[in-house]
Amino acid sequence: MKIISIACCILIYNLGFSQEVIAIDDIVPNENYNNILVKKVYTDANASTFVIWIKDKVNPHIHKEHTEQVFVLEGKAKVWLNGKEQVIKKGDWITIPKQTIHRVAVLSKIPLKVISIQAPKFEGKDRIFID
Repeated sequence: MKIISIACCILIYNLGFSQEVIAIDDIVPNENYNNILVKKVYTDANASTFVIWIKDKVNPHIHKEHTEQVFVLEGKAKVWLNGKEQVIKKGDWITIPKQTIHRVAVLSKIPLKVISIQAPKFEGKDRIFID
């Protein structure tokens, strides 16, 4: 419960600068997608916040300059962080330090839905896939 409170506070803090409140249940996919759908919720020079849906997997990659905080809203998946495997589910909070190899494989029938907060601002150029 403490992790949920922290995640909500971070999300509300980030959303507070945008001068609007968004109900997380109102953020839904409004388009078809094959595997991954990313919706930007907020961004400034310090951080970017996204809601991400994953149906199948995310291939191994790193972020050279970004730390990523992930809060699981729905679904279940295996996550590998620098080769260490763990199962994540609704309510879990994951910290992915910069330069950490990470990947995801969804285990649930429903897509994995997460809040991803990346610091500093993420413009999509700092995702380097590992073979």
